[in-house]
Amino acid sequence: MRTERNLTRLDRVFARLDREPERPAHIDVPKMSRHRVVLFGATLAFYVAIVWAVAITSWLVRFDWQVMFFRPYQQWPEIHAFLDYYVVLGQRGPTAVMVAAWLGWRSWRQHTLRPLLTLGASLLLLNITVGAAKLGMGRLGPHYAITIGSNEMGLGGDIFPSGHTANAVVTWGILAYLASTPRARRWLSALSAVTSLGVGLTTVYLGTHWLSDVLLGWAAGLLILLALPWVEPLIARAEAGIFSLRDSWRARRDRSVPAPTASPVAAPVMVPQPTGADGEVPARETVGAARSPRAPVYLAPGPHTARSERTPVTPVGSRRPPHPDRVARGTTAASARPLTGG
Repeated sequence: MRTERNLTRLDRVFARLDREPERPAHIDVPKMSRHRVVLFGATLAFYVAIVWAVAITSWLVRFDWQVMFFRPYQQWPEIHAFLDYYVVLGQRGPTAVMVAAWLGWRSWRQHTLRPLLTLGASLLLLNITVGAAKLGMGRLGPHYAITIGSNEMGLGGDIFPSGHTANAVVTWGILAYLASTPRARRWLSALSAVTSLGVGLTTVYLGTHWLSDVLLGWAAGLLILLALPWVEPLIARAEAGIFSLRDSWRARRDRSVPAPTASPVAAPVMVPQPTGADGEVPARETVGAARSPRAPVYLAPGPHTARSERTPVTPVGSRRPPHPDRVARGTTAASARPLTGG
């Protein structure tokens, strides 16, 4: 009785690395549900409240100054080296490359461009919204603050909201947004929230951001993730357009390559056959009959010598032409000489 081998966890992992034979029939695309709309509205209200609290120099600004004077990097210097590397998880370049590599593999495996297009759309929204807020409010950071207790807004700075925090929310949260199962989406959502908050608090520890910058950056990144279902129709049209361009390019390439044609076959030419004196065509000789079969050659036993080592064999008789004055070998000159009378 034949039994199938049970697949181990490693076998299942390698099976997941193979490309699917065709695009999945159903890819879960999040919809703009009522629950998501409520979360978007609450996050937007939180965003506006943070901006208003900083603009009127409320208790939040005073708390920012207290945290700055506390100087966390001096209170816990032993974790400074680790946090210098951890904050890289919020930098746009390295995180975008890592996440794009993962989503690129998913796009190749599922025959779809949606993961990469979603990442590109989210990063574009991040650059537009966060960049415009940074330049519009112009807040200075803790290292460049001028007046103690002021909100430091409108002075040409670019740290409000925190770009590290917003970027961490978007780049790691996009993995949860594109998750295949609800369970994976929940776990990845919690992981991305903890990672982004950790990146934001690390910037406060290093003294590069106010605490209010981190709160506003976290809200800015979450707004982008919550608004992505509104961008899904545009992503679908962009994907269809890219695939149609690919198909048309392939069709033009196939038309430009000439099809292989068979070489023309020449018409047979009648060759005149030679005739004899009486006009008859001589019969052709059979090749097999003209040649008699050659008898097999057997070598004599014993050692064989090379041609250069063999003794030359002289044929019987001389090859020289006869001459009257020449004496044959084996006779004396007296007997060969004719007798004359005298």
